[in-house]
Amino acid sequence: MLYTLAGGGTLCGVAALVLLIVSTATDYWMQYRYSGSGANQGLWRFCINRKCHTHTMTVAFWDATRAFMLLAVLSCFAGVVLGLSAFTNGTKNRRVRTGGIALVLSGFLALLALAIYTGVTVTIFGKRFLDWRFSWSYIIGWVAIILAFVAGVFQLCAYQQTTAEPPPSNNPDT
Repeated sequence: MLYTLAGGGTLCGVAALVLLIVSTATDYWMQYRYSGSGANQGLWRFCINRKCHTHTMTVAFWDATRAFMLLAVLSCFAGVVLGLSAFTNGTKNRRVRTGGIALVLSGFLALLALAIYTGVTVTIFGKRFLDWRFSWSYIIGWVAIILAFVAGVFQLCAYQQTTAEPPPSNNPDT
């Protein structure tokens, strides 16, 4: 049962890690109309008429969103590595538990990042641009949050299973 839960948690963690990296690196968090043409915006740059520019203004919500997303990626990576190392070195209870905690932390950090971005986007950009919408990178971020939480819960359940199981008896029945 341990390998099933820890393996499922590790697989969900790998999927969450890939989705977090894709979500953080792409420029499609929000799409809107700017001067009659399509524009999109990501965490690192914005694009108008297929010409991309880096964000020149330093605003606290950009920095906070970027920092929380990068910390979520690092925490998810640590959770996946700890989950995989539990299989290679035999069942190490501490590694499974620590991997689960890292994955749950990753989901929480990404949740904070997307909550900040959502709040600012709806209140500021929603009033500034009438024709706007969240884009696929943003939605992938939410899917990654769900996968990271599920992966962490699987890892923590695997830890609970190993600590709750009695050790195998060595008494031969003769």
